[in-house]
Amino acid sequence: MTEVQRPLPQPTQLTEPYWNAANEERLVVQCCRACGQRQFFPRPFCLACESDQIDWHEVSGRGTVYTFTINHRAPNAAMKERLPYAVALVDLDEGVRMMANIVNSDFAAIAIGKRVKVVFEKVSDQIKLPQFELAS
Repeated sequence: MTEVQRPLPQPTQLTEPYWNAANEERLVVQCCRACGQRQFFPRPFCLACESDQIDWHEVSGRGTVYTFTINHRAPNAAMKERLPYAVALVDLDEGVRMMANIVNSDFAAIAIGKRVKVVFEKVSDQIKLPQFELAS
């Protein structure tokens, strides 16, 4: 039987700095030089002031669970072996919200408002995915 490959991100010119940092186990978000607004996911301009003067800044990787769900159905064959798994929206301490899995954590302990920290899951030779685990 053929092994089903997990769908992986396809870095673009816009997102390459994010994926390069993740491969170094650093979490980065965009920050506008004109107004200081931070944003995630990557865009070619600032959502607050529309400036194209965007830099990448490393963030702490710490935050709180805004909301979450435990998936018991796989969206594709590759994810079937990972069932069940937790997906969360995480509010980073630096003011941006991102979606990722919560890993290495007891599902019963996951709750809105719980503190989390970033970890990096190596999914290929080229990609490490930022994920989160409950902070102690």
